[in-house]
Amino acid sequence: MDASELFEAGKLYRWVTSDLAYAQGHRFDAELQHYLNRLVARSHALVYGATVETGRERFVRFFTETFPREFRRSRPYIVACAAITIAWAAVAFTIVSSNPADAYALLPESIVPAHISKSLHDSNFAFTPEFSAGMSAFIITNNIKVAVLAFAGGIVTLGLFTIYELTLTGVMVGGMGALFGQAGFGADYWATIAPHGFIELTAIQIAAAGGLLLAGGVLNPGRLRRQDAIAENGRRAGVLIAGVVAMLCVAGMIEGFFSPLRFSIAIRASVGALTALAMIAYFGFAGRKH
Repeated sequence: MDASELFEAGKLYRWVTSDLAYAQGHRFDAELQHYLNRLVARSHALVYGATVETGRERFVRFFTETFPREFRRSRPYIVACAAITIAWAAVAFTIVSSNPADAYALLPESIVPAHISKSLHDSNFAFTPEFSAGMSAFIITNNIKVAVLAFAGGIVTLGLFTIYELTLTGVMVGGMGALFGQAGFGADYWATIAPHGFIELTAIQIAAAGGLLLAGGVLNPGRLRRQDAIAENGRRAGVLIAGVVAMLCVAGMIEGFFSPLRFSIAIRASVGALTALAMIAYFGFAGRKH
């Protein structure tokens, strides 16, 4: 259409929608209402058809714009969660490095090895490649469960369970790192978790940030009514947890298919560094308006 035709189409569309509303409101002849309704439906498809997104387009826009923008908007919450995790990891690493027996006081007894005689890579990935798909699915399911618990803790316990999950995550990473370091496998430990760990741990921080967003809507609604603050923060948290699920799927596939391969410590550490740089680039620049 040229400019005059577009103007005319817009005017006619407004007219016919008004006619339909008037006809329905005054109970005009049913056949006339059907005719106007069909006309409105056809013209609506013409006027708005170009703006309707396909499922694929919405999917692409979510990961290229919506998710990274919400990540940047929620950065204070994510930074706070990361600070809690890092602080407890440092505390646990220091304590266990000084006295390995303290690991039993800090960590669940089921995950503390009685005696470390081989590296984490040999301990965790002693399976053949044909089991990679099943292992990957198990890892993804378990990680999503942890993320959802951290997320749900925001509304159910007003953030207390979320903070507990972050604390436990930090203690486990730092405490186990100290144990393997004491046994002479420190470099292997960090190189083993690096390829999937940067994505996985970041995803958990984002999920926890979503939980704190939910808690914030209850505890600190600001100028909004509390129910409006909960609804607004809930929409934002929903974006975060949807992105987290995708991140954990990627991390699980790396852990299931790449991590078991017998690459050197240098290669595994390099892959971890590349995933970290890719995440920094993605969350730092994706979806920005130039």
